Amino acid sequence: MAKSPHPLTAFWIGTSWKMNKTRPEACAFARHLAGSAVATAATANLFVIPPFTAIADVATLLRETRVRVGAQNMHWADQGPWTGEISAAMIKECGATLVEIGHSERREFFGETDEYVSLKTAAAIRHGLTALICVGDTRAEYEAKRTGAVLRRQVAAALSRVDKAMPSEILFAYEPVWSIGEKGTPAPPDFIDAQHAQIKTFAADMLGRSVHILYGGSVSLANAGALARQPHVDGLLIGRSAWSAEGYIGIIEKVTADLAAQT
Repeated sequence: MAKSPHPLTAFWIGTSWKMNKTRPEACAFARHLAGSAVATAATANLFVIPPFTAIADVATLLRETRVRVGAQNMHWADQGPWTGEISAAMIKECGATLVEIGHSERREFFGETDEYVSLKTAAAIRHGLTALICVGDTRAEYEAKRTGAVLRRQVAAALSRVDKAMPSEILFAYEPVWSIGEKGTPAPPDFIDAQHAQIKTFAADMLGRSVHILYGGSVSLANAGALARQPHVDGLLIGRSAWSAEGYIGIIEKVTADLAAQT
């Protein structure tokens, strides 16, 4: 059999719930996940990203598992007159160890600029959080064949304030804007792999080391295995297909089995 392009235990599989799930719903998901075999097996790096209101509950329920808990956004300042915002310290206090930064919905609807992404990335690292930085091209940029230039700009901006000497865990998630959401168009696996290879190169040029690149965009049980087998895809950031515990567990089982078969 062909050798897996990446060690199974280095593969990331996570889901962000966006503005979904009340606290009882989030707890029901977490309890189901905590009781599954995948939650404690050393087969992959797993994470869930609930709404802020549910982070503490979910983190408590998953405390005895290998599943990390993240936040969907944060402010770059440690404190101050930022009405409605949440700081890195507040996120950590709730039990989160990872934060999602620069999602396309934040960029499009809430004015999240490349500069804001760079400030948030630096703050996450300063506080010891894993920074999950989202990058991606719009449909217009994709059709104009500007994907590479867009990704280079976004990666360069995100890492521009990072102290290379400071220990940090940085992940990127390539999420083409034209592929995410309920009406997204699935991107071809070979195209995705090529973009991941570029992002790896861009990031390594700036950091002097390799980083892991996840893919997000219309990921489902049907295509997760094929995506995971791409040599430059180091993980999956899943949306609605993993919003039920059964859906998330099913994708984890599918991906880990496929990757194990390649070793």
